[in-house]
Amino acid sequence: MLDTVNLPDDSGSFFKKNLQLLAHQDIQPVLRRIQRGIEKEGLRVNSNGELALTPHPQALGSALSNSWLTTDFSESLLEFITPVFESIEETIDYLRDIHALAYAQLSDEIIWGASMPCILPADELIPLAQYGSSNIAKMKTVYRRGLGLRYGRAMQTVAGIHYNFSLPEAFWRRAFDHARVSGLTEHTHLQSYIDERYFDLIRNFRRNYWLLIYLFGSAPCVDKSFIHNRDNDLIALSEQDLYYPNATSLRMGDLGYQSSAQKSLFVCYNGLNNYIETLGNAIKTPYPAYEEIGLKKGDTYQQLSTALLQIENEFYSPIRPKRVTHSGETPLRALEQRGVEYIEVRCMDINPMLAGGIDAETIRFLDSFLLYCLLSDSPQCDKQEFERISVNHSRIVNKGRDPALKLYCGKTEVPMGDCANRLINGIESIAKQLDQAHNIAQQIPTHWYTQSVTKQREKVLDVSLTPSAQVLKQMQDLGETHIDFGMRQSQKHANYYKQRNVDTETQERLMQIASDSLDSQRKIEQDSNTDFSSFLYAYYQQ
Repeated sequence: MLDTVNLPDDSGSFFKKNLQLLAHQDIQPVLRRIQRGIEKEGLRVNSNGELALTPHPQALGSALSNSWLTTDFSESLLEFITPVFESIEETIDYLRDIHALAYAQLSDEIIWGASMPCILPADELIPLAQYGSSNIAKMKTVYRRGLGLRYGRAMQTVAGIHYNFSLPEAFWRRAFDHARVSGLTEHTHLQSYIDERYFDLIRNFRRNYWLLIYLFGSAPCVDKSFIHNRDNDLIALSEQDLYYPNATSLRMGDLGYQSSAQKSLFVCYNGLNNYIETLGNAIKTPYPAYEEIGLKKGDTYQQLSTALLQIENEFYSPIRPKRVTHSGETPLRALEQRGVEYIEVRCMDINPMLAGGIDAETIRFLDSFLLYCLLSDSPQCDKQEFERISVNHSRIVNKGRDPALKLYCGKTEVPMGDCANRLINGIESIAKQLDQAHNIAQQIPTHWYTQSVTKQREKVLDVSLTPSAQVLKQMQDLGETHIDFGMRQSQKHANYYKQRNVDTETQERLMQIASDSLDSQRKIEQDSNTDFSSFLYAYYQQ
């Protein structure tokens, strides 16, 4: 029980002061203006559950320039992108609409509705995403070629949901004023205060995101075609499937978006400058195994560089500080010049039971969780804590549903449930403030945020309620393989989207954006006069 173990106290004065800030009459209105956006990936597959090897449909616009639909690693891996919304309902509706519009152009293909992939061909047959003939297009494809050579193409077909989160400037101004009056900050400039607070959030997120993997991990098994003779100690679930009995998210484990080369990389999150310096060094530091691959084979670029990281995005982190970049600008340069604008949560699996892969209840919990990370005390992180975070990550991914599982809660190993309930208690106090903020505006009592927390607490008490457990139970009850289950759910979602009525105005507007994106790509190609080597050199000189 909680009172029998020595857990860190998040009800301390720092958290209490910040919690009081949320209840302030000037802050309550801006809590309704949390800004969010979603990027959701999904493989195109044929009727046999095999990866579709067809080109990206031209009717869906340019993968380089379309603001609502692009491709990720593979030509077959769609990425749906919402704008920034203050309304959860608008975010979900937009995501559904663009799925429906995509389905109108996909003929007999469907969108795979799970994080772990469909039946894959031989690694070299997985098609790299293509973006045209411009320098930036070539750079994007070369980067992906490098990823394939470094980690294997199969690993890059793993799909997820990225949740972009930010607080409005009005919140930050009020919080900044409160912090100065309360003696909680020495900053004199708003943006430097915002940068510091976002990194406070990021450090606490890294300490606690194991909870999100437990609660929302939906990838406990995988088809054997994904392995491609890679070393693993997975257990046979069937003739076709491999798993760990208590796994939550293989996507977040060694077979997914993890890298043995990057395990030695210590990226410091103690502040913006530390982050830029440590990540920047990884982009400049040669790595022997990648030097063996070589930069070019003949005249063909094999990768963008032979450094540990080709670009910032290669660093597989569950969360990133972000700033919208200008044309040709590197992400680190944008952060250095203008500071943190938002954070990107990258550890969320696609829930195969949901047509959109995510729902409003999950979003409300994420908002509460992220505010909890922001408002809790966030001491600086050292290498010892970095290692404990890695241990927690590995344990929750591979055996998160084991009732005997222990995790590091601070420096102490305690039962996972005790640590989870301690976190959920704090998150619930945030949810109550968010409910209050929305109730004032609507004048109708609702408890949507606290209800979302209650639902997650139930998963801690009953492991069978977790998505990973539910996936395995459905497979077992119906005698399905991972591919059978994925196809059944994906076809169900396809039927939903094919019947979804997108209003005429929205449909015309979005399809016009797609059409205009083709013109934008052509203009970029016409204006691309520099040879690629010179373009690449200039990019790295920023």
